[in-house]
Amino acid sequence: MTAAAPRPLVVVGDVLLDQDIDGAATRLAPDAPAPVVDVDVDRSRPGGAGLAAMLAARQGREVVLVTALGDDAASQTVRNALTPGVELVELPLDGTLPVKTRIRAGGRPLVRVDRGGGTPGNPGADALAALRDARAVLVADYGRGTAAALRQQLGAAARRVPLVWDPHPRGEQPVPGARLATPSAAEARALLGAARHALSGDADSLHAHGGRGARLAERWRAAAVAVTLGERGAVLALPHSENPMYVPAPHRAQGDPCGAGDCFAATAAGALADGALPEEAVQLAVAEAAEFVTAGGAGNPALWDRSLIQI
Repeated sequence: MTAAAPRPLVVVGDVLLDQDIDGAATRLAPDAPAPVVDVDVDRSRPGGAGLAAMLAARQGREVVLVTALGDDAASQTVRNALTPGVELVELPLDGTLPVKTRIRAGGRPLVRVDRGGGTPGNPGADALAALRDARAVLVADYGRGTAAALRQQLGAAARRVPLVWDPHPRGEQPVPGARLATPSAAEARALLGAARHALSGDADSLHAHGGRGARLAERWRAAAVAVTLGERGAVLALPHSENPMYVPAPHRAQGDPCGAGDCFAATAAGALADGALPEEAVQLAVAEAAEFVTAGGAGNPALWDRSLIQI
């Protein structure tokens, strides 16, 4: 008897095109007090849900990415970068893919330029089938409409398989029943609002972060919320609980943190797909995110070396 094909990890969310322009700034422009950057490196790569899908694929998983792409050049760049390592299931995109350009000098950001944007269309039968066949689901919501277009199907998926939701203040609330939601500390504050996150004592204490996580878990009816704290690690909170679990980073990660949240969410979703408990998934995700930052984050050229992708 032929063994059944492994069920994939399905990533649903908004893809961006990230551009990093790096160089040196040794002088000011003659017509304005602005630095002139002599460009050494100009790289483009998938960001948002595209980065999360790529990171999951590098763990040796079969990954399906459900996202909105169009006919523009940025969308085609993303397609070329993700395939064949990630299977793409596309929603139509009315508009163009968002492009975010970071300009840095000496490794330090000078300015970020954002352009483009569109609205996802209705999902087709292939997108619905991908969610029905998923082993686990990761929602990488960047507030641009893909999660909203599939909200009903995501709610049904959360009742069948582990679902991780990486939220955005301008995006959708996680569907009820999510196994884990993964806001950053800043996102947790923004999602609760100033009136709700004011707690007694130090607002940046682990207790305060855990309290915000518990409130969000109650609001979203999620099994657990992991509030990520950058180099400090993460706090795992349960609804109606005042005893959060603190997971420290194994070492102080020094490097580019861009994409660390996507790495955290992708690792946690993969662990839950393999049967891990949320506590185990968060411990693994904290360690992987620290290594990711130390290696250079999303800007590490080795990340996009096709020979390193494990299929």
